[in-house]
Amino acid sequence: MDFGVVFQCDPPGRELVSLAQQAEQAGFSHVWTFDSHVLWQEPFVIYSQILAATSSVTVGPMVTNPSTRDWTVTASMFATLNEMYGNRTVCGIGRGDSAVRVLGARPTTLGELRECVTVIRDLAAGRTIRYRDRDITLPWVDDGALEVWVAAYGPKALALAGEVGDGYILQLADPDIAAWMIGAVRTAAERAGRDPDAVTFCVAAPAYVGDDLAHQREQTRWFGGMVGNHIADIVARYGGDGAGVPKVLTDYIAGRQGYDYAEHGRAGNTHTDFVPDEIIDRFCLLGPVDEHLRRLAELRELGVDQFAVYLQHDAKQETLAAYGEQIIPAYRQVVAS
Repeated sequence: MDFGVVFQCDPPGRELVSLAQQAEQAGFSHVWTFDSHVLWQEPFVIYSQILAATSSVTVGPMVTNPSTRDWTVTASMFATLNEMYGNRTVCGIGRGDSAVRVLGARPTTLGELRECVTVIRDLAAGRTIRYRDRDITLPWVDDGALEVWVAAYGPKALALAGEVGDGYILQLADPDIAAWMIGAVRTAAERAGRDPDAVTFCVAAPAYVGDDLAHQREQTRWFGGMVGNHIADIVARYGGDGAGVPKVLTDYIAGRQGYDYAEHGRAGNTHTDFVPDEIIDRFCLLGPVDEHLRRLAELRELGVDQFAVYLQHDAKQETLAAYGEQIIPAYRQVVAS
């Protein structure tokens, strides 16, 4: 199992480049960022600097969307970075959340997302695509390649991930929920005539290493609110009983009373009191090193190929160091033995 790390593009951007260098030295294979251009700085500008300052990490958004950029622009940006730095990017993509909602827009349709996945991947690889009733290619792309990983929670989105995604991103680390959702993606891939083992499975969630569990919960409660945005969309579409997702997800948002995107992804925000401690413990990896190793072993048994650590709390450096010095080496030693 690989390890990724997820940052927000807070200024100064140079600090993010430094954190990416530390992540590479610590053994992380992927450096991800939020992609919400109003709330944070533009990630693709920062990716260029990260790639220039590192030698092996893969970079990409967790996640971009089909709405805030023309699809051909997104493909061109990925293809340009790959030409400069050797196919070291990955495109995480979903229907859109904060990036579109702060503009007063709504997430895109699954039909548009499906088409967007194909357009971005094929253009970045140098293939010709049909777009707006004409054939389009990037004639300067040579030996390009781009994987597109789809983020999803709902049953139709999970099916889409299995049918067209090179990877699937699940933004929570509960083993029971992960097993259900990974199973849904695998089933969809099989029905589409694809090899489900060819789909990369990435679980992303906050991780905080230490002994003060009460403090860790308060620093990561925001994550339950972020996940709740997506679950609320599913419930609004299908109803609580017909949502087609594990009941624990639809039950915990019953007390949700709206969401302020000005505090999106921020520790200590004021609108996630509805998130119970049980959900935080299930969704996140908290506690001492041994507890992290236990949870990571559970995820590996489910077929998870990458665990991506959200570092949006007050111990970024400490947690990054703990993973690099203790958790990643110990995990790899156990796997090797």
